[in-house]
Amino acid sequence: QLVESGGGLVQTGGSLRLSCAASGRTIGTYAMGWFRQAPGKEREFVAGISRGGTSTYHADSVKGRFTISSDNAKNTVYLQMNSLKPEDTAVYYCAASNAGGVVLRLQRAYDYWGQGTQVTVSS
Repeated sequence: QLVESGGGLVQTGGSLRLSCAASGRTIGTYAMGWFRQAPGKEREFVAGISRGGTSTYHADSVKGRFTISSDNAKNTVYLQMNSLKPEDTAVYYCAASNAGGVVLRLQRAYDYWGQGTQVTVSS
């Protein structure tokens, strides 16, 4: 089970840190990813981290502002979001993949999903 937290309402330029805690799974054995879905839009890839945390990848739209990281001791993956913009408003989902040697950007590569957490950026 993956449980996201940390979402909320923030002003433009603000910061949030999302957390994805895993129960019954060891995050270090999976590739992990963050996706988001804005109203009326398809879910899109935001950031990913390979199994073991050796590689990360961020979508161009968030590069330089968002950072994905993992803490195996806490069995948690994070998404640090800085310089937030109104277009970052979305439900953010955490996902885990059994095929984890590299960073995975396709939704169909992921096997487990969290329930999502809402992020709203006001202008």
